[in-house]
Amino acid sequence: MPIIENMEWDDLRYFLSVARLGSLTAASHELRVSASTVRRRLLQLEHDLEIPLFSHHQTGYLLTDDGADLLSYAESVEASVFDLELNIAGRSNSAIGQVRIATAENFANFLIIPELNEFHSKHPGIVIELSTGVGSVSLTKREADIAVRLHRPEQGNVNIRKLGVMRFGLYCSASYKPSLPGGSLEENLELCDFIVWSEDYNHLPMAQWLQRVLAGRPPALVTHSLYSQVAAARAGFGLAILPCFLGDMHPDLLRVEFEGDLVEQEIWLVIHRDLSGSLRVRVVADFLVELFAKNKARLEGRQDTVADRSP
Repeated sequence: MPIIENMEWDDLRYFLSVARLGSLTAASHELRVSASTVRRRLLQLEHDLEIPLFSHHQTGYLLTDDGADLLSYAESVEASVFDLELNIAGRSNSAIGQVRIATAENFANFLIIPELNEFHSKHPGIVIELSTGVGSVSLTKREADIAVRLHRPEQGNVNIRKLGVMRFGLYCSASYKPSLPGGSLEENLELCDFIVWSEDYNHLPMAQWLQRVLAGRPPALVTHSLYSQVAAARAGFGLAILPCFLGDMHPDLLRVEFEGDLVEQEIWLVIHRDLSGSLRVRVVADFLVELFAKNKARLEGRQDTVADRSP
């Protein structure tokens, strides 16, 4: 492979994005440039190296053998660049700059964002970026600085702290309540209508709980988002299993008394270990720790913290 004397990190950044995502469009979204810019940078890199790096198929951009060789080199350069950025960020003495938080959309919309005005008034130099996509985010690759996750990381160069527990409940509308079977609900679940998740979300604990309950029986409705679940429950389609802090926010939803085994998930704060010394990251981490502690009762679904709306 020819050596380029003046190869820049940006050249490899464009290459890595297309290699990982397999699409100019997806890479353009990740890099926040136009697809034509991504294509132009790739063509220039291939011209400079005098080798083809990708073959274009209907399924997307696939690496050639030379491209696969470059991938290994590019990833080693990427790791070195990130190490440098982490070390510089970790030595920062000022609470100024951007902090990227990866978290679930319900935490972002109903816990974090409502408190950001007060946070911003105390720390105007910090800009928070919230990433709420359903895909996993890598702290090691600096796709985020802090993550709030519903599972404990088992590996990686990260510091972790338990923020609390999020419990789930069964919710329905007042219009659906008369349709519930008499007696113990947990003994008559086969008579209830359920709002469930699409197959894309089968990995979620609440989706798995519903699969066990339905045991092949058709649901009342299939949705692709938590907010569709809430809307469907409010519309009277049946029972939805929702985080208690979210379900309890809606006065037209009833939390159904249920003594069986429902879902609960631990909440973890995750920070790349090399960023733990960064003041801007510590300030945001402290804000999140305090925020989740303040909302502990809501997250645990304790009825003494919400209006008692159980049927």
